[in-house]
Amino acid sequence: MPSFDVIVIGGGTNGLAAAHRLQTSGRKVLVLEQAGQAGGAAVAREFAPGFRTPGLAHIANQIDSRVMSGMDLGRHGLGFVTSGLSSTALSATGDHLVLEGSAGATIRGTISDADRKNWLALRKQLLSFAEVLAPFKQLTAPRIAKRAGNEYGKLARFGLNLRMLGKADFREFLRMILINVYDVVNDELTDKRLKGLLTFDATLGSWLGPRSPNSLILLLNRLAGEGAGQRAALALPKGGMGAVADAMVKSATASGVNLRTGATVDSLLIEDDRAAGVRLANGEEVRAKIVVSAMSPKTTFLKLVGPRHLDAGFVKRIGDQKSRGAAAKLHLALKGAPDFRGADLKSRLVIAPSDDQVELAYNAVKYGEVPKRPVMEIVIPSAHEPGFAPAGHHVLSAVVQFAPHKPKAGADAARAEMLENALAMLEEHAPGIRALVTHAELLMPYDIEAQYGMVGGNWHHGELSVEQMLFLRPVAGIAQYATPIEGLWLAGAGCHPGGGISGAAGWNAAERIIREARA
Repeated sequence: MPSFDVIVIGGGTNGLAAAHRLQTSGRKVLVLEQAGQAGGAAVAREFAPGFRTPGLAHIANQIDSRVMSGMDLGRHGLGFVTSGLSSTALSATGDHLVLEGSAGATIRGTISDADRKNWLALRKQLLSFAEVLAPFKQLTAPRIAKRAGNEYGKLARFGLNLRMLGKADFREFLRMILINVYDVVNDELTDKRLKGLLTFDATLGSWLGPRSPNSLILLLNRLAGEGAGQRAALALPKGGMGAVADAMVKSATASGVNLRTGATVDSLLIEDDRAAGVRLANGEEVRAKIVVSAMSPKTTFLKLVGPRHLDAGFVKRIGDQKSRGAAAKLHLALKGAPDFRGADLKSRLVIAPSDDQVELAYNAVKYGEVPKRPVMEIVIPSAHEPGFAPAGHHVLSAVVQFAPHKPKAGADAARAEMLENALAMLEEHAPGIRALVTHAELLMPYDIEAQYGMVGGNWHHGELSVEQMLFLRPVAGIAQYATPIEGLWLAGAGCHPGGGISGAAGWNAAERIIREARA
C-alpha cells in the first residue's frame, strides 16, 4: 500500500499549484487526476479532425504572480503570443469600438468626447479600487474570531491601501463595492457599445445580470487579475491555454511531485475522525496524513467524504452552496477566415450590443430558457499562430451567455436552440460565417459538468457572488481551507479567491497547510 505525506485530489491548475508548493516545502506529494491529462479547464483538445480548441478557458487574465514565478512557468515553456490583447465591442453595422491596452487605456472608434473623457475617469477609479482588492487574492480569507489564524500583517497593508485612497475615494469605494454595474455605467456613460462590453465583463461566468445587486464587485475582481504579469491585462499563451497546463505539469513533476492520471478517487479513508488517505475506483488504497481536495466542495463532502462523517448542519450548508453555471462554450471549425465587418481577428471580439441586451440575455436563464439573442466573447486563436487548424482554416472559440443549467425544454432541445441562436448572432455580425462552418460543438453547463466535473457547470466550483466570497467561500466556517475532517484541506476554485486559470486558491491552501504544520 503506497504512502505519501500529501495526496492532492484533482490535477487542475489549483491542484498542481498546491502540489508544487507542498513538494518544495519538503513533503512527498501525489496528485491523482481522473482525466487522461492533468490541467483541468486549461487543457487543449481536438474537437474535429485537424481542429484544436485552446481549452475551456481561452484567455489568461488571472494567473497568480506567485504561481508564475514560484513554478518558474517561463522556464517550463510558457510564453505569450500577446500580453496586451485588445477588446473589440462589435457593432452589426461595422461601427466597432476598440479598447486597447490594460483595461482599455485607449479607445479607437467613433465615440463622443464626453464618453471618452468619462470612461478614462471611470477606468482610473475602477483600477484604483481593483488595486486595493488585489492583495486579498493572495491571502487566506480573514475571519472575525479568536485565534482564527488571520494574516494580520497583510490585512494591515490592506487597511493602509484603503487609507491611501483619500477620504473622498474611500467613501466612493464603500458606496460602489456592493452596487450593481448597470447603475455605475449608466451614471457615467451613454455609449451602448461601451456599456455592453463593461456589463458583459462584469457578469462573465456568473449567475448575475448587470442589474443584479453586487455585480460591480465581479468587474473589480476581474480587473484585479493579471495577464502575463500585468494588472488588468488580457493575454494569449503561445499554443493556447493548454500551454499553461503543460508548463504547470512540467514544473510540478520536475519538483518531484508524483502525478497519476486516469486515477479516479472513489472515497476518502477516514480513521478516528481524521483523513488517512483515499480509495480509488479500482479498489486501491493510498495513504497520507494530509489529503488536499482541489475538487468542488460539493463533490468533496457529499461524495468523497459522505454525510455520515459530517454534522447535519454542515451538510445542509454545503448542499445549499450555490453552484449554477450560466456560460456555454462554443467551438467552430471554419474553412476560411470570418469577416466581422472589418474587425481585427487578433482582437478579443465581444458581441454585447448594449447593457440592456446583456440583461435580457440573463433574464431568460432565470426561467430555465435559452436567450433569443445571447451575448458572447470570441477568440480566434488560429489568427494569432498556426497549430489550431489546417492551413487556410480557422478555429473560433466563444463563451456564450447566458445558458440555462437546468433547461425546461430538456438538454438536447436547449443545446440545439442555443447553438442556433448563437450562430444567428454570429451571422448578424459576420455575414457569411455560417457557410464557413464545417463542424460546431457547443458545451452547455450540464455538458461542462459531465466533462470537467464542475458541479452545475459553474467554472468557479461555486458561484462568485458577494455572499460566497472571502470568509463566506465556500461556506461560513471553512473559508480558510481547513475542513471539519482533520487532515482534509480544500484547495480548489470553490475556495477563496475563486476560479479562473490562476492557481491562487491552490497556492494559498498550500501556504496555510505549511504554516499549520509548523505550529
